[in-house]
Amino acid sequence: QVQLVESGGGSVQPGGSLRLSCTSSESIVNLYTMGWYRQAPGQQRDMVAAINGIGGTIYTDVAKGRFTIERDNAKKTVYLQMNSLKPEDTAVYYCNAYPSVLDWGQGTQVTVSS
Repeated sequence: QVQLVESGGGSVQPGGSLRLSCTSSESIVNLYTMGWYRQAPGQQRDMVAAINGIGGTIYTDVAKGRFTIERDNAKKTVYLQMNSLKPEDTAVYYCNAYPSVLDWGQGTQVTVSS
């Protein structure tokens, strides 16, 4: 089984930045397109950005221009650099393959408020 561990969340003011990390227990994830997802209370879990095995990226409208997804296959880690954060970015952030065929980790909380 593949275990995914997210970290790097926290509480920031609007306009601030965070860098999230997702580390896998298995190198097989290097073969997957990997994505970052987020879920706010009472809302569905949505993918916000994804990166394939050769570095190609996809960004949804909420992420484009503000977030950057990267991966380091040697470290079995996927990153999400989040800049110009807004209150509406507040959510629990998760990583998974895209499509989300792996077990979910615990996520990491991102809170953007004044």
